Amino acid sequence: MQVLYNITIELVNFLLPATKFLSEKMKLFVNGRKETFPILASKVNKQDHTIWFHMASLGEFEQGVPIIEVVKKQYPHHKIVVSFFSPSGYEVKKHTPLADAVVYLPLDTRKNAMKFLNLVHPEIAIFIKYEFWPNYLKELKERKIRTLLVSGGFRKDQLFFKPYGGWMRSSLNTFEHFFVQNSTSKKLLNSIGFQNVTLSGDTRFDRVSHQIEQNNTLEFAEEFKNNKLCIVAGSTWPEDDSLLEDFINQSTDEVKFILAPHQIKTDQINRFKEKLNKKTLLYSESKNTKLADYNVLIIDTIGLLTKIYSYADIAYVGGAAGTTGLHNILEPATFGVPVVIGKNFDKFPEAKQLQHLAGLYAIEDKEALNEILTKLINDAGFRKKTGMIAGHFINSNTGATQIFRRYLEKNKLNNF
Repeated sequence: MQVLYNITIELVNFLLPATKFLSEKMKLFVNGRKETFPILASKVNKQDHTIWFHMASLGEFEQGVPIIEVVKKQYPHHKIVVSFFSPSGYEVKKHTPLADAVVYLPLDTRKNAMKFLNLVHPEIAIFIKYEFWPNYLKELKERKIRTLLVSGGFRKDQLFFKPYGGWMRSSLNTFEHFFVQNSTSKKLLNSIGFQNVTLSGDTRFDRVSHQIEQNNTLEFAEEFKNNKLCIVAGSTWPEDDSLLEDFINQSTDEVKFILAPHQIKTDQINRFKEKLNKKTLLYSESKNTKLADYNVLIIDTIGLLTKIYSYADIAYVGGAAGTTGLHNILEPATFGVPVVIGKNFDKFPEAKQLQHLAGLYAIEDKEALNEILTKLINDAGFRKKTGMIAGHFINSNTGATQIFRRYLEKNKLNNF
């Protein structure tokens, strides 16, 4: 199977340049990888001590932030290299001050893995949540580079747990230790012989719990809300827009809406804006405008959503109405805000947990959305109770970062 995998990944690597014409995202995916080795060669010297973090995308980066901060504090003279697989992570965080070099991870060919590790030469590699690339893991093991998994999440349907998944199971031997989010993941790893597992929880809880301590003031949001009830729809996709459209149009002027699309595509945003019969304004057009006069504000920029959630009375989190993947429900929950999402969230245990606790509601269609939002708007007691459940959910699940920190203090890098 390893041989077949290598043939397949080499073929994908060969054909990859042609895919850049399929979409803007693929263009970034392809062209960005051309810069990986030059960036590393210019920013990492042979004499540098380095620590490598890999994450798939933006969500995993948020999980990794508390861990990067711990590592930087414990090893201030090491350079931090961060790699992403997806453009949605790299393009947003390529200039993060937390790292000395940020790159796309080259595809998992043996040649790429060897060249990447030659340039980075990490003393420790830390993978966030998932992304198990066999050739990179094999090369890390052969070089005896310490490798950890943080906020790991495993599911029974993954290849590791199939009778024919032995070649992938063997790649997990690279990991010195697994820090996993939930007991299911721990039991699954135990079932295939791995005992070097700690149930630590999800570092995102630590990340978002600190947000409430920050200055979240946004003057434009305060002016727009104007002391009225505000629904914030964050990280939305067209499937989410289709669900929300009718509810927005039929709502009273006493309810305000702030919409923050996941992708800032002008044509797409304008098409949705034209479907709304409420007074609607784009953030990019809001300067010198009396924001309180508008019912809907569309945030056509990035980097504001986390603070905007602090102005929400109700939050709708996008991604689960379609198949793109649910976005971060913890960001609004930390502010004690009730959360509403779409129906496709089977791979998101935190959403299942919060739903079970009645701090989150998942809807299948427009009618269900109308029902739960109407109840949350009209029943202040229900809204307050649901939000309190969400806030308590965050507070009761922090601590993953401290578990990792204690492990790292106990198992220090050689000579440091």
